[in-house]
Amino acid sequence: MLANPLSPSWLVPSHDQSALPAHVWPASAVRTESGAVSVGAVDLTQLAVDFGTPLYVIDEQDARSRAARTLAAFATAAATHGTTVSAYYAGKAFLCTEAVRWMLAEGLNIDVSSGGELAVALAADTDPARIGLHGNNKSLAEIDRAVGVGVGAIVIDSLIEIDRVAAAAQRHGRVQNVRLRINSGVHAHTHEYLATAREDQKFGIPLAEAAAAVALIRAHDSLRFLGLHSHIGSQIFALDGFLEAARRLLTLHAELLTRGPVPELNLGGGFGIAYLERDDAPAIEAVATSLLAAVARVCGELNIPMPHIAVEPGRVIIGPAGITLYEVGTTKEVTVTLEEPAQGSAVRRYVSVNGGMSDNARPALYGADYSVALVGRASEATPVLVRVAGKHCESGDIIVRDAYLPADVQPGDLVAVPATGAYCFSLASNYNYLARPAVVAVRDGIARVIVRGETEADLLRRDVFAHREGETP
Repeated sequence: MLANPLSPSWLVPSHDQSALPAHVWPASAVRTESGAVSVGAVDLTQLAVDFGTPLYVIDEQDARSRAARTLAAFATAAATHGTTVSAYYAGKAFLCTEAVRWMLAEGLNIDVSSGGELAVALAADTDPARIGLHGNNKSLAEIDRAVGVGVGAIVIDSLIEIDRVAAAAQRHGRVQNVRLRINSGVHAHTHEYLATAREDQKFGIPLAEAAAAVALIRAHDSLRFLGLHSHIGSQIFALDGFLEAARRLLTLHAELLTRGPVPELNLGGGFGIAYLERDDAPAIEAVATSLLAAVARVCGELNIPMPHIAVEPGRVIIGPAGITLYEVGTTKEVTVTLEEPAQGSAVRRYVSVNGGMSDNARPALYGADYSVALVGRASEATPVLVRVAGKHCESGDIIVRDAYLPADVQPGDLVAVPATGAYCFSLASNYNYLARPAVVAVRDGIARVIVRGETEADLLRRDVFAHREGETP
């Protein structure tokens, strides 16, 4: 069939509306004989009955496998060039105590960026030496707690933090390992809000000022300088930005070696994943091989030894392992007048679901694209162009801007949005007083709640109001 003229040029109706593209969906996602979809050998329709919707679903085995695969990819590439690697799971992508335990079991360390994230990691019985602390505005209390419990490394993000971390380390009688975050000036190919190494932004020390900052760190007996840290952005497919950032950091790394040890180089994370069928994200093995080869090549040119390498993957591990389930509430056809030079009009169908920007803020924040599928049943109906909208009082409350669903999609249908494991739960809110959904892990036919969903009672619990006489506050 012909595509709807309102459809973007890259989106074409699928000949198989039941298909679940393997590079977008969790590894265990399959459409069963009944026409419904299962993940982790658990029927999604049964999950909706048991836990309600919206619902975050994580394929535990897929998440753990991606963690192990990522670590193995970088460890193998590092060994090829005579060095070793540490991988820190970037907790900001998705964090709960169970996820922390998965990552630790697969050999990864944990990267946190706030006191709350540190508390979650510690609650999961993480050895503090396996934790790295980030943040451009760490409070004095956060720094003191991190140093006090013995976190493995703190990333210095500004000059003022040098004295603050040094004072905390001296107070606790420790020598604190620190990295220095560098703003390399590399412009990553990603959304403006996801690019974190451009000159005019809040993160890091400018490259030109870094040597002086390292000298200040080395002047403190209570600090141990581990090395430089770089993070150029998130959801990046092109590797040229990573390679250029590594080259710039290694040039500085070589200069710093003339004044003291620089045992490691932290290359950060930000590796992209496929959200749409058309997306062609590089395999993590290709990323690791290219990145480590570039580091080795530059080290050879500079005649310096290969440092220990650290990386901080997050989305690439947990993102594809998650989906979000919704129930369709209403559908509405909207006639849109076509802009010149086209003529006439076309129809777009709005499919409204029982969640929205409170459980997935990324489309509103970044214009992020997602796909969607009917998962409670199969359908052979003709595909129609849809826009999946949330239930919030915002015209920008769109979850999937452009997609095709079977024409018989109707209220009560169960749909799912894949690749929502990263930054959906993390960014969730109570906008319009919607309760945040539960997170359920599925594996080998078993589903279990790893984060309890909120209730209206939870929403009211923090509200200070006058109780009626005899009512328990």
